[in-house]
Amino acid sequence: MKLSTQILLTFCIVIILSVADTYSNYLLSLKVERNIAVVSKSEAVIQNSNKIHKTIIQMQSGFRGYLLTDDSSFLDLYFEGLDVLPAYFEEQRDLIKDNTKQSEILDTIMMLHQRWIAYAGSLIDSRKKSPISFSSSAVYNELFENALKKLFGKNLNDSITVKFNEFDKSEYEARNTHNTNLIASISQTHTFSFIFITLTILVGAASAIFIVILISKRIISMVRLAEKISNGEFAIVNDTRNDELTGLSRSLNIMSDRLSKTIHDLENKNDELNKFAYVVSHDLKAPVRGIHNLIKWIEEDLGHQLTPEMKQYLDIIPQRTKRMEDLINGLLDYARISQKTNISDIDVTGLVKDIVDSIVPRHVRVELDNLPRLYAERLKLEQVFSNLISNSVKYTPPLNGHIRVSCKEYPEFYMFSVKDNGVGIDPEYHEKIFEIFQTLREKDEIESTGVGLAIVKKIIEDQHGTIKIISKPGEGAEFIFTWEKKAHI
Repeated sequence: MKLSTQILLTFCIVIILSVADTYSNYLLSLKVERNIAVVSKSEAVIQNSNKIHKTIIQMQSGFRGYLLTDDSSFLDLYFEGLDVLPAYFEEQRDLIKDNTKQSEILDTIMMLHQRWIAYAGSLIDSRKKSPISFSSSAVYNELFENALKKLFGKNLNDSITVKFNEFDKSEYEARNTHNTNLIASISQTHTFSFIFITLTILVGAASAIFIVILISKRIISMVRLAEKISNGEFAIVNDTRNDELTGLSRSLNIMSDRLSKTIHDLENKNDELNKFAYVVSHDLKAPVRGIHNLIKWIEEDLGHQLTPEMKQYLDIIPQRTKRMEDLINGLLDYARISQKTNISDIDVTGLVKDIVDSIVPRHVRVELDNLPRLYAERLKLEQVFSNLISNSVKYTPPLNGHIRVSCKEYPEFYMFSVKDNGVGIDPEYHEKIFEIFQTLREKDEIESTGVGLAIVKKIIEDQHGTIKIISKPGEGAEFIFTWEKKAHI
């Protein structure tokens, strides 16, 4: 599966979980709203029930007060109740229209209340018609004996109270049920939200970590392969997946394989060239020595017969043959640079002192400053200093010659300097002197073959270093080169 598909799939899963979380929260919020609406409606029903019951009690109190005191002001509460109760009952009926049980209880309350109104109204009317003496009114006496005295009104009021208690109890039970449902709905909403959020986070985090680890692991393996290739180890990376990174790993494997074959071919050709150079150089030395010996024999056998001009010509020939032999030896040295030698701990001060003792004449003063110890191929480092010091000796004045060898240490490499007070070199030749067989001396001067500085540059570049020259005519020359602390095998 491609990486883009895996990432897209992960995002789809996260989005689906988020949508599911949102939808479940929406459904649960609707349920919570319904429960809240029911609870609010229940509160209104209870309040309206209390209001109706209170109004009925006030009517009963006014009625009794009127009968006891004959004060008609007590009837204000009675008549006020007659005016407002129908609307209260109608409002209550509308609130409980979906509850059959409560509707039946309310109908019973209304019926009982209507009976009480009929009973109370008849007593009030008979009392008003006989204001002087209650006992003289036959109607009132009949009502008193058959209704009031037998507690007819009290029984009706008790029945109404019982019904109101039954009504309120039913409503409280329903409200408690809905309160429980409301709490359960809120708890359920929280639970579902927590579950979906947790799943979203876990899936998202797990997918991200999986993809990051997968990509990082494979990229790290490719980086390691690239490092191995840069160090000359032409390995391959095993990648069995089929995605975007597989193409990159496949390309790296192909590159590693091709580089391995190319390097192998180059090494074989280089070995062949070295062998060829060695054989050719060795074979060329024989005729050169033969020419040199032949000139000696001519001088020994025919020296008395040679004219001065002929002797002068014969003197030039050994110089030319010696220069050719030096060039051949230089070519052999240049060919041997790529050959590996053992790496060892080198005291650079001691190495340079040995070189100075071997090649520097007494009239040249050599100063050594702050030279380190390092791990390197001793032969190659010795070749570098030998050629640079030898080059300085060639170009220093016969008297008061001065050569200074110093070093500065940096985190990754050393920077060496070989400075002299010789004749100096014009800047236009600063690059040319590092080319093989290039020299600033005349071709008949035997000391200069034009190979020494070419060898120095090749060795330093093989060690991943750099070399440059700072010089002007008449101001001496300073060769500065870097040598990495890490030895390159």
